[in-house]
Amino acid sequence: MITPPDTMPRPTERFLELIDSFLAYLELERGVSDNTIEGYGGDLMQFAEFLSGLGVDGWKCVQAPHLALWVRSLSAADYAVASLARKLSAVRMMAKFLVRERCRPDDFSELIEAPKLMRRLPATLTLEEVEALLNAPVPTSPQGVRDRAILELMYSCGLRASELTGLNLQDVDLDNDFLRVVAGKGNKQRLVPFGSRAREAVDTYIVASRPRLVKGHTGSALFISNRGKAISRKTLWAMTKVMAERAGIEKPVKPHMLRHSFATHLLSGGADLRVIQEMLGHADIATTQIYTAVEQTRLIEQHRKFHPRRRAED
Repeated sequence: MITPPDTMPRPTERFLELIDSFLAYLELERGVSDNTIEGYGGDLMQFAEFLSGLGVDGWKCVQAPHLALWVRSLSAADYAVASLARKLSAVRMMAKFLVRERCRPDDFSELIEAPKLMRRLPATLTLEEVEALLNAPVPTSPQGVRDRAILELMYSCGLRASELTGLNLQDVDLDNDFLRVVAGKGNKQRLVPFGSRAREAVDTYIVASRPRLVKGHTGSALFISNRGKAISRKTLWAMTKVMAERAGIEKPVKPHMLRHSFATHLLSGGADLRVIQEMLGHADIATTQIYTAVEQTRLIEQHRKFHPRRRAED
């Protein structure tokens, strides 16, 4: 029987060299984000240290029982299920990479069951809350006009915070109501339509307010700060929080909630899931399907609240 190691020695070069190769593959060929690469690197180092403590000398010697023992040891150490799932995902990808690079003939991870993970439903805003939030900025200053345009565009296009702050003037097509969004290290591009209210808000900002925020060093960033630089995610988060408080929304509001609300409201309006996936820029339809669960939850809540027979039961 394999027993857990008492100490965690530094992994041998046979482990480290292939971990570096795998992380380089993720960055250069898969276009994975820096945060994900850093997380996977830490997980694989932790697994390699565990293996070294067992006396395993390199990836060629790793077997399924070694991985199963590691997962059990992490579970015993009270790691959250989400953390366990992420760590196992990193090892699975590493195992497939080793087979792909012909470093070993088999995938030692394929028989290991992943811990069951209950996905938390994304928090969304109601239509009334969205309307209140979008009307919260006071358009009597360049900043107020800018903030209104930001919120309108985020909700109309389902943008991530990083995508919003990375927009340039040339990414906006006001004649055809389309936005060119660039995301990720692979610079993946997608076209997303926006509505008339977003167009009007952005047009007003570009014509009347952005020139008043421009400084000598200002580049082509669409949304700029009082200092004339591209607005930061920190500023975006702070602005969204202030506007939510001004709108009287009691729940904690973050920029990403507008993205979740965009998808959920499209789905409830009858939009095709594949279309929503394309507009959100999801690589996998399974990621988009979480919004079907949100919509089902909303329907159940509405039924419980308003159906007379259901109310009589409660």
